[in-house]
Amino acid sequence: MGNRKVDFYVFILIINFIFAVCIISLSVIYQFRKTCMGVEVPIIGIARHRLATDGKGVTTLVAFHGCTLRCKYCLNPQSITPDTVCRHYTPQELYETVCIDQLYFLATGGGVTFGGGEPCLRSEFIAQFRAQCGPQWQLTIETCLNVPRHHLEQLLPIIDSYIVDIKELNPTIYESYTTKQNQQVIDNLYWLAEQGWCEQVRIRVPHIPGFNTDADVDKNVELLRQWGFSNIEQFTYITSKTNKV
Repeated sequence: MGNRKVDFYVFILIINFIFAVCIISLSVIYQFRKTCMGVEVPIIGIARHRLATDGKGVTTLVAFHGCTLRCKYCLNPQSITPDTVCRHYTPQELYETVCIDQLYFLATGGGVTFGGGEPCLRSEFIAQFRAQCGPQWQLTIETCLNVPRHHLEQLLPIIDSYIVDIKELNPTIYESYTTKQNQQVIDNLYWLAEQGWCEQVRIRVPHIPGFNTDADVDKNVELLRQWGFSNIEQFTYITSKTNKV
C-alpha cells in the first residue's frame, strides 16, 4: 500500500510538472508570435474601395476600437462599447488582408486610412504596419487629436496626412458635446503647424445641432486660418433630428 501511495504522489507531481511546462511553453510561443508579428489590436471594421472620401485615390478604411471622447452624435458608437464584437489583427495580418488592393492604391495614389474610434491611440501598431506595407501606400489618419503628444511624434515620420475633426474650439461647447476638455487638441494643432504640416492636415469643422451656432463655426474657421491651416471644410453632423449632412 505504501508503495502505491508514493507512486500516486509521484504521478501527480509529474502531471503538475507537465502542466507547468505546457503553460510556460504557450507563454513563450505567444511572446515570440507577438514579437515577430507585432502587437494585436481590436478592429471593428474594414471598408474597401472608398474613393475621394478618406484621402487621395482609392482607399481602404480601417476602423479601430477605442476612443478618448464620448460624443453626443457619435457616428461609430460601436467603437466605444465594451461588448462590441471585434477581430484582433497584428500589423502583418492586417497587411495580408488589405494588400489585395495594392494595385488600386499604387495606380490612384491611394492607400489605407485609419479611423475608429481614435486611431492615434494605436500609433505603435500603425508604425509596425508601415514597416509591412512600405513607403508606396498613402497612410492617412482620421482623428480628433485629443491624444497625448507622443502618439503624434511617433506617427509624424510614417504617415502622409491627417483628417482632423476638431468638434469645437470653444472649450465650454467642446466639453458639453464630448465630455472632455480640448486643450490637448489645441496644443496638438499648434504643434503640427510648428512642424510645417499645415498643408497635410485637412480640418473638418462641424455644425453640431444643439451645441454650436453658425457664428461659433465661423469663429473656429477664422482661428484655424490664423494658425496657418487653409484646408478647411464645414459640414453638419447627422442626428435623428437633422437626418442630413
